[in-house]
Amino acid sequence: MKAKTVCFSGHRMIPENQRSEIYNQLLITVSILIQKGYRYFGAGGALGFDTMAAQAVLTLKQSFPHIRLILVLPCRTQADYWCTHDKEIYESIKASADKIVYISKNYTPDCMQKRNQHLVNHSNLCLCYLKKAEGGTAYTVKYAKDRELKIINIADHFAHYP
Repeated sequence: MKAKTVCFSGHRMIPENQRSEIYNQLLITVSILIQKGYRYFGAGGALGFDTMAAQAVLTLKQSFPHIRLILVLPCRTQADYWCTHDKEIYESIKASADKIVYISKNYTPDCMQKRNQHLVNHSNLCLCYLKKAEGGTAYTVKYAKDRELKIINIADHFAHYP
């Protein structure tokens, strides 16, 4: 299963003027990965890139019903303080996911890091949106590189943006 698994990692804040292009790039890239034999797609359930990635997988599942969306969530209370709109999207994604793994019942200081490590440890490829050298995404991508995962950074496609 690991050989056919992709994990996602990306920033929570996505520039408004790039969202539709990033989403379209996700659709294209994930479609290519499906054609190369990847079947399982792990997302961490965060706002921003994680949400976009999960939505892209669910959209592609209509054409490729054999693929699976696996949510690896840091805790059951992750979305408790989100706005209503974001909670509705989150709950919709959870309802459509093929599997949900919770790292912790409640928030702990390391549940996000453990979530990211779980995603990487069970994957062969990391599809990311990384534009900053610090933060959770940078840590996760470095962790993935250290474990010799293949890395595709779709932010490279948008290098011409400020």
